[in-house]
Amino acid sequence: MPSRGPPAPPRLRARSIAPALAILTTLLVSATVTAAPLRPGAYPILPVTDGRQLLGNLSAPTLLAGSSGSVSFTVADPLTVALTSVDLTFEVYAFNAFPGNSTSTVPVSGAPVLTTPATSGSGANVSIGSVLPGTVFHGSVGVSTSSSTPSGTFAVRSLLSFDSNGSVYLLESRGWFSSSEWASATELPNGSVTLNLSRLGVSGVLPETAIYVASSGIDWALAILSAAGVVFVGVGAWVYFRRGPGSTSGTR
Repeated sequence: MPSRGPPAPPRLRARSIAPALAILTTLLVSATVTAAPLRPGAYPILPVTDGRQLLGNLSAPTLLAGSSGSVSFTVADPLTVALTSVDLTFEVYAFNAFPGNSTSTVPVSGAPVLTTPATSGSGANVSIGSVLPGTVFHGSVGVSTSSSTPSGTFAVRSLLSFDSNGSVYLLESRGWFSSSEWASATELPNGSVTLNLSRLGVSGVLPETAIYVASSGIDWALAILSAAGVVFVGVGAWVYFRRGPGSTSGTR
């Protein structure tokens, strides 16, 4: 699986629900990491323009501290040739405390642990193998918390790599890019929106999700509010660039 190097720290109630969602969405959209240096053109651009055609049905749990759950997902092959050496990675990369909206890097004390039969930690890798055209792989990654896990939202980024027809493809979610990297690839000089995959150095952009943790019954309602905010974040990137004009040469 391609390595992006160690991430740097991310740069990530109000009296009514609407202001709270707006604040939370703004904070999580700004959560970023410094990935490895850009490699423009290093990976071929996929003929499909929506990464959710490959990684879909992301479902992360809302948990009480000390309980466990799972992140479920599907990986599909929308192409006409098989995907081989398929590897999927999830990683907890940012934390927004609730209540209080205090932002922290991950790991924090008691942060959720992602688990698979082969991996355990802030990140987990799933080796899927091959996915045939028109078929769907259903999978999940375990999530465990402790009694010391703080209340709030833990953002989870995704990375998918595979071989197809002799080429290696790499797709990453918004959380792998810094604010400047993302801005340079999604905004034209005139302010119009776009998505230049060649500038990001990836084959496509994936959705990401978040784990919501509450420490009490009262905090449970806050976690649900937090979850609603992250749903907006999860689709925000797609809305952002899909409104932009179509183009060629690696710009989708």
